[in-house]
Amino acid sequence: MKKILLGVLFIATILSCQRVPVGHVGIKVFLLGQQKGIDSIELGVGRYYIGMNEELYIFPTYQQNYVWTAGKDEGSSNDESFTFQTSEGMSVNTDLGIEYHINPTNVTAIFSKYRKGVEELTDIVLRNAVRDAFNNTASRYPVEYVYGEGKTDLLKEVLKQIQTRFSSQGIIVDNLYYIGSIRLPENVVTALNNKVQAIQDADKAKNELEKTKWEAEKTVVKASAEAKANQVLSSSINNSLIEWRRIELEEKAIDKWNGALPGTMIPGGSLPFVNLAK
Repeated sequence: MKKILLGVLFIATILSCQRVPVGHVGIKVFLLGQQKGIDSIELGVGRYYIGMNEELYIFPTYQQNYVWTAGKDEGSSNDESFTFQTSEGMSVNTDLGIEYHINPTNVTAIFSKYRKGVEELTDIVLRNAVRDAFNNTASRYPVEYVYGEGKTDLLKEVLKQIQTRFSSQGIIVDNLYYIGSIRLPENVVTALNNKVQAIQDADKAKNELEKTKWEAEKTVVKASAEAKANQVLSSSINNSLIEWRRIELEEKAIDKWNGALPGTMIPGGSLPFVNLAK
């Protein structure tokens, strides 16, 4: 009977042992006594006996990557997306992802502060901090900025706030990123798209007007140059120039003549002679 009892005790002890795997830090918490929930022991990699009145929290020290989305196929089956408001009071919704890790030397202090494991840190502590940072930051900007050119800057500003808040505690937030597009009410999206299209149309019309003005100015400049050239040419023509040109043409005609008279003459006609006396 004694051997049986010892065997049962041994099996119970084995079953009560829990393992702290590589890349993790364990926190053994005592559930009874005057300091219940406060007294704790930090455990390294290995197997440890966890009694009925004790609880083991395991913290991974490698990088964690978690997504908060509206869909059920990522993260939680619940809607974990973020909704925040812009300066006009417009509701904006988006899915986010976070990458962070815990400094191994701060595990005990982190547990003492939050009394939560890594899943609760992700689902509650970090998520609430990100939500508050988005609400505080986005409320200073119009919806057009948040949805458009300011989308990236907004995320960077939120990330900086989160990093500043948690880095001193040993929770190092490495990255915060959008998953997909920011979601707005359909009527707001339509209005923003119409505004963008109007701006593009105005720019196109302005460019066409500038092109038309340039073509008109080009035509005026060309006409002015031609008129000036004609004026210069007209002022340079005089009787001496005309006479010189006539003599030049007559000399070319004589050089080309082979001395033969025309083979066919009109009855009563006379031979043409070039007056060389002039």
